[in-house]
Amino acid sequence: MAYYFIFPEKDSTLYSHPDRKTLNTGKDELLELIKEKGSNNSSYYPSRILIKFSNSDIQTAVELTNGVYFSNLQLFSTEHTNLASEQSIEVFPISKSWDEGTGRYSDSPQTSNGCSWTYTDNDISQNKWVTSSFAINSTGSISNKDGMTPGGGEWYTGDGFKKTQTFSNADLLDLDVDVTSVISKYYENITSALPLYPTSIPNYGFLIKSSDAVEEFTSGSNGNLQYFSIDTHTIYPPRLCFKWDDSIHNSQSLAKTSGDLSVSLYNNKAEYNQNDVAKIKIHVRDKYPNRTFVTSSNYLNVGYFKTSSYYSIRDAHTEEVVIPFDDNYSKLSADNEGMYFNLHMNGLQPERHYRILFKHINNDGTQIYDDNYHFKVVR
Repeated sequence: MAYYFIFPEKDSTLYSHPDRKTLNTGKDELLELIKEKGSNNSSYYPSRILIKFSNSDIQTAVELTNGVYFSNLQLFSTEHTNLASEQSIEVFPISKSWDEGTGRYSDSPQTSNGCSWTYTDNDISQNKWVTSSFAINSTGSISNKDGMTPGGGEWYTGDGFKKTQTFSNADLLDLDVDVTSVISKYYENITSALPLYPTSIPNYGFLIKSSDAVEEFTSGSNGNLQYFSIDTHTIYPPRLCFKWDDSIHNSQSLAKTSGDLSVSLYNNKAEYNQNDVAKIKIHVRDKYPNRTFVTSSNYLNVGYFKTSSYYSIRDAHTEEVVIPFDDNYSKLSADNEGMYFNLHMNGLQPERHYRILFKHINNDGTQIYDDNYHFKVVR
């Protein structure tokens, strides 16, 4: 498989609003970038998001790819409100450890047993985010203009650390940021006997924030961007997506360059355990084979797509595209039994049905094959 997903071990939103600067939201179902109006003034106070993936999951994913990969941080949007015409989101690697906690935004009284705008851990231990005199190669905090409280995390600086996504309010508002260079630095730190900055940094996760200009403009808001958290009850938790090319195709000379084709799954299971690595086999043949006089059926002959052939995975109920047709990273492979691709089931949500689609580009153009090729992932 050329797509592999891992999911966070913790996440939380930090709120700078004066009423919530020690609030912990580690178990909220949503993460949000919002500017909240003050209770006693007309200033607007921003929030930030923290999210972390485990060292073991990152190491497993990188080593599956043999070290040649792209990695994207993906958060899936829910209800956004009052958005400005353009949004710019920044992503940085966090430079200090933090505790997720078990609080929620709606807790009354407030829960402060985990990270908040002020603290990295809780209001008992009271280990604060640094707000000045930062460590070398690190920065953080926020301007204290108009009564804003310094705090809100610390992050690494330097070439290859800052990632940005800019989109309009008419675009798909999912967050999808290339963090390959940061993941490589995490992996170097995980596996190196002598990790050194800037090629290596410890993995404390990612901080997601609006631009400084938006955060420090206290007279208004750019709206509310909301994303599903790891605690969501939906099928849209945040994830790191690893992509690489694992395709092998040594049968190009036998490929079907034109004509109508019949495509079916071959000797595959209807259900897979979430820990399985499945080889999904595909049977390709001419829909209308030429009449010949042979001792075996033409329908048993192995057929092949060209190398310009791809697969896609969708959730069978929601139609959400889990793995898109990707010219680089969802190529089909071929061996002496026909076409196939490898699929790691632990990157898919269990107890869900999925549908496979195929795309083939040959001399007749582009053909999509979507004939109820289904499977289920179970626990």
